Amino acid sequence: MKNNNLPIGLGHRKRLRDRFLKSGLNGFLDYEIIELLLTLGTPRRDCKQIAKNAIKEFKGLRGVLDSTSEDLQKINGIGQSNAFGIKLFQEISQLYAKIKIPIKISFKNPKEVANYLKEKIGKEKKEHFIAIYLDSQNRIISINDISIGILDSSLVHPREVFQPAISQLAANIILAHNHPSGDLNPSIEDIKITQRLSSVGEITGINIIDHIIIASHGYMSLKEKKLI
Repeated sequence: MKNNNLPIGLGHRKRLRDRFLKSGLNGFLDYEIIELLLTLGTPRRDCKQIAKNAIKEFKGLRGVLDSTSEDLQKINGIGQSNAFGIKLFQEISQLYAKIKIPIKISFKNPKEVANYLKEKIGKEKKEHFIAIYLDSQNRIISINDISIGILDSSLVHPREVFQPAISQLAANIILAHNHPSGDLNPSIEDIKITQRLSSVGEITGINIIDHIIIASHGYMSLKEKKLI
């Protein structure tokens, strides 16, 4: 006898999860990945068509995963509850990017730095000013948050930047901060801070080798613009 109380699409949902547990996302279509995330907050509803609609509306998997909860809820069938899985994925991804320090990774150019930092600070709503401490081969030693909020030279004291560098025997420092507005042009304050810290670097023998401005859509290197 058929049980009408079973959640709609239970068998399909179980097959999706079993496939994932067996081989990860290998062989998954983009909409199936979104469908799997939507099921985390939707225990009794078939999410297949909703996922397809989201993929179409946001022009692919990346578009959906980058969307805000408010934008996702514009899709018919997606509400605050079933957007939970996508929101959870976004928050975990950002947290992981912030705390993960790749071992022995070295930066060869500003684009590599920008790609690494995009998930860390590219989507932040406030300005985050950070210092990346490197050894003589430009491999990451550590990353320090120096200030959060409107970037001002009074908030970025050389001691806060260079004290960790000295204690960790860093050879070089890359400065970076995000522009929530999306404008990649350096402000007068950005240039002033860079010049001030570069002068201190000359005294300490720890070089400021670049200052990179990050936005969700790209980056700008003060070194490439010959402002350092």
